[in-house]
Formats: sequence, C-alpha cells, structure tokens
Amino acid sequence: MKNFITQFSRLFVGVLFIISGLIKLNDPVGFSYKLAEYFSEPVFNMPFLEPLALGLAIFLVILEVVLGVMLLVGYKSKLTIWALLLLIVFFTFLTFYSAYFDVVKDCGCFGDALHLTPWQSFTKDVVLLFFILILFINKKLVKPLFSKAVTNILTLISIVLCVFMAVWVLNHNPIKDFRPFKVGNNIEKGMEIPEGAPKSVVEMIFIYKVNGVDKEFTEKDLMNIPEGAVFVDRKDKVITEGYVPPIHDFTMTKDDSDYKEELLKEPKLLVFVTYDLTKSNPEGMQKLAKVSQDAKAKGYKVIAMTASGADEIAKAKKQYNLDTDFYFCDATTLKTIERANPSIVVLHKGTVVQKVHYNDVDDLKLSDVAYGI
Repeated sequence: MKNFITQFSRLFVGVLFIISGLIKLNDPVGFSYKLAEYFSEPVFNMPFLEPLALGLAIFLVILEVVLGVMLLVGYKSKLTIWALLLLIVFFTFLTFYSAYFDVVKDCGCFGDALHLTPWQSFTKDVVLLFFILILFINKKLVKPLFSKAVTNILTLISIVLCVFMAVWVLNHNPIKDFRPFKVGNNIEKGMEIPEGAPKSVVEMIFIYKVNGVDKEFTEKDLMNIPEGAVFVDRKDKVITEGYVPPIHDFTMTKDDSDYKEELLKEPKLLVFVTYDLTKSNPEGMQKLAKVSQDAKAKGYKVIAMTASGADEIAKAKKQYNLDTDFYFCDATTLKTIERANPSIVVLHKGTVVQKVHYNDVDDLKLSDVAYGI
C-alpha cells in the first residue's frame, strides 16, 4: 500500500509539474510579467529584480519541466525530491502571500490557459506539497525506471528540448495562444458583458485626517466623523468581484478621443503593437516602414498602438520613418495582445486574422486575409 501511494504521488507530481511548466514555457514572456508583478513595489518591493524577470522565468519553467521528467524516470531521486520540496515550499509561500494580502490576482501557475484565484492557487500548492512530502518520506521507494545511461539521456533530452522551445517562442510567437486576442477572436465580442452577469459590489471608503491621523469611514460612518476632520481622499473597496470580460481596458485613444468603435469596423486594419517605444527592438522597428508601405498599397489602414507618450512617439516616427498614426492603449493590455515588442496584428472588422512577431514579417499575408471571415 505504501508503495502504491508513493508511485501514485510520483506520477501525479511529475505529470503536473511537466504540464504546468510546458504551459508557461510556451509563453515565458507572459510568466515574466507575472514575476515582475511580484517584484513590484505593492507586493515585495524588489524593483531591482524586475530586469531579471525574463531570465528567472525561463530558468524556473525549464526547472519545473525537467524536475517533473527527472521524478518520473527516477533520475537522482533524492536530489530531485529535495528540489521539488524546496520549489513547492517557495511557490506555496508566494500563493499564500498573494491570497492573504490580495496583491496578485492570478499567480500565472498555468499561464493564460487556466486562470486560478489566489486561494485556488494556494490550495493547489498545498495539495502538491502533501504529495511531495509523501515522496520525501518514502524516497527509497522512488527508483529509476530504466538503466542509468537511459535515464541520463532522457534527462538531457528534456533539458535540450526545453531550451530549444524557450529560444523558439522568444524569437517567434507562443506555439499555442491562450490569450483573449488570439487569432479568430473578435475584440468587440470579448468586451461584452452577458445579460444577467453578476455585478461587482463596491463599498465607498472615505479617508479623513483626524487629529493628524488618516482614518477610513464607510458611508454608514459619515454621520460619526469628528468635528474638525479634514477630507483626504475617497477609494472604492471591492466587496464582491463581478463578471470581468476577457478583454477590458482596451482603447484606441488619440487626442483624448477613443476611436475603437470606428477602427474595429475597418475591413482591413493592420496594427503595429509596441507597448513601450523605449524598449522596442530596433531591428524590429526598422521593418515596420516597409510593412506599412506594402499594406497601404493593398488597401489596408495602418495604425500603431502604444502606451508611450507624445515625445517617444515623435522620436520613433522620425527615427524609423513611420508615417503612421499612433493610438494610446494601456501597456498591460498591449502586452496581452502580443508578446513581441514590436509586433503586427491584422484585423478584419475587429476579428484577429493574423499576428506575427517582428522576426516573422515575411510570413504576413496581406493580399486576402481580410476576406472570407
């Protein structure tokens, strides 16, 4: 019975680590954004680690997959189980911190393929911790499935394949797109709120300075505010989260006007997406002028979307010879649309028909992508 429980734990933990790791390895840039959120000031206040987020993301997801493989094949089982235990203790701490202090809404454990609430993520890690502790207690029962040579080769192959996959998706697009802006999805439909969907319950909190100290009062407490108190601020506290559409905070703003309704009706719209022009890849930016010229010749309306300011936009247009109107959109939304900076998205009446990394501009199909949808 002990051996059966141990082998079940081995299979369960190994497979789950491989699946979780591969999903994040499919989109390491997205996972790096999540790590950067943990490093940010509101969470752990470790901004010096933010520039390292992508490297850490790649290391962690490859480690996750390889440890799962090592556990299944029985490669250096004691070392593997120790590593799994330390890793799950670290992840359990992160997910508990996120859930208890309500600072990170989604840990990114399964990327965009499966969104878990903070407490669901914590529960998942507790379950994994339980099974890994079983493996830790019964380490002697976790034996290699194959000869030492075969086990070594399988482990090495897993490392090589993971590195190859990481390099590939970093220089192209994720192999499988789980985001709400994936090819085939309509942006306007993604912003819709179904009839009867639950609405958020929000409580207004009023902050007053009382005897030099900021104190919070609800609407019910307003009659009890001490005389002489000075109003400081007002904030909204979400009591119950309502339905949030897959696509939100999406704008196409220019000169203080939002043109998304107009632009999302265009039958041929080509969009350059660059969330931060100061961080855009120079080689990628240099390709955009040629793409814009070819697209306009075939009847496409060409625009760019960014979260950068007017000065950065003017500098980029001059530096890269871009005769293109820039529209503002939230940086987080632009990062969700596409991971490459810059990247190219082709729309037909609001439906995404093609997305390409700046390394793949030769794959653009501009002659007939806007038809037959």
